[in-house]
Amino acid sequence: MAWKSMGCAAGVLALGLGVAPAAGAADDPWPQFRGSGARGVADGHALPVTWDVEGGRNLKWKTPIPGLGHSGPAIWGDAIFLTSAVGGKNEKLRIGLYGDIEPVSDDSVHAYRVFRLDRKTGQIVWQRTAHEGVPQIKRHTKSSHANPTPATDGKQVVAFFGSEGLYAYDFDGTLKWRADLGKLLSSYYVVPEAHWGFGSSPVIHEGRVIVLADVVGNSFLAALDAATGKELWRTKRDDVPTWGSPTVHVEGDRAQVLVNGFRHIGGYDLATGRELWRMDAGGDIPIPTPYVAHGNVYLTSSHGNRSPILAIKASASGDITLQGEATSSEHVLWSKRGGGSYMPTTVVYGDQLYVLRDNGVLTAYDANSGAQRYQQRLGSGTSSFTASLVAGDDKIYATAESGDVFVVKAGPAFELLATNELGAPALATPAISAGQLFFRTKEHLVAIGASPPAAPAPTPASEGAPRPAR
Repeated sequence: MAWKSMGCAAGVLALGLGVAPAAGAADDPWPQFRGSGARGVADGHALPVTWDVEGGRNLKWKTPIPGLGHSGPAIWGDAIFLTSAVGGKNEKLRIGLYGDIEPVSDDSVHAYRVFRLDRKTGQIVWQRTAHEGVPQIKRHTKSSHANPTPATDGKQVVAFFGSEGLYAYDFDGTLKWRADLGKLLSSYYVVPEAHWGFGSSPVIHEGRVIVLADVVGNSFLAALDAATGKELWRTKRDDVPTWGSPTVHVEGDRAQVLVNGFRHIGGYDLATGRELWRMDAGGDIPIPTPYVAHGNVYLTSSHGNRSPILAIKASASGDITLQGEATSSEHVLWSKRGGGSYMPTTVVYGDQLYVLRDNGVLTAYDANSGAQRYQQRLGSGTSSFTASLVAGDDKIYATAESGDVFVVKAGPAFELLATNELGAPALATPAISAGQLFFRTKEHLVAIGASPPAAPAPTPASEGAPRPAR
């Protein structure tokens, strides 16, 4: 792997404004794809049930973002980071349920950009062009060339553009280093010419940047030094292209990297990359990201003949592949054959696991037993979902590709609280931070937050009542 430590930003677009990260701990950070631990949950603040983007109700701001990208926001303090691929001659996005595997043909030069926005105002503080060139691989008609969500640790932000490289910037927009991980061919493993675009987001944990590259021919999981970009370890994976992101989970003295897969679901030692456990049980195009709740690793995948839902004990070790008709074992708390989600990552909130399929069927299970609580369809029979579920303030948020956001009351019984429109297609997973929701649509980043109630008008003093002293 070629890497280069940078003392200044090369090829940048626009000057940085010299804004340093806020001192101390950030308020409700959402530092990576799906927030801390990829769990998709943020509590502690009231969140809105309804809003009106066009009319401005509960709309904090709406900022145009050039280009095409499906990365979600990474948030630390007042800094929001986002990526996009700008300048393609074909930025058409085709949403909906369909089976077309043909990639988009576009051999024009793209600018791969990283943005920092101000959380309070939505203003773009700086933008940087990490790379310019013709994409090395094509994208799916529902994909983009900027799918991975950036990751931040409060000191720097790391943006991954697949074959176009991995880039680290400080909060002022200075490029610290870049890493060339080679050509990462993300395509349908049955038809390698069907390029679909890279989709795995990076993770930063205690001085390491973790990247998963399940691609055609040379799949691997790797750790890089967050300060320099130098590769610390690389573990080869025998798996087909996947689009899920790695997750770091630390419990006691065990720190592991969790990954989804078709042939190789597994956990790896964070310090060395050594395999800790593995399972061969996935759907053949794994996209959802694993995470830990209630001491269990929850993951799912769909497509093909296998479409499992799995609750694996985080203490698992060795080969834990279920044998025969077994649905549980010493290491697997429970599992389901069938019903797994294709695109959206699930969410565990309270004692419920919520699984959303790309056709809008939402199923709630008891997270500890796997017992089904309910199953309901969101939207019409033609609604499609790519964005992952997020939750907070006793609400589950499900974002349809059309831009409709379904707000469901958390709990074992289904209750739809509201359906809100964003006014544009939305395939990126939203972020939640400090009582606000951040939705990335095809052309904007939209901040939604409940407006405080208006202060009551002062009551006129009645005749004869005592009046304040002047």
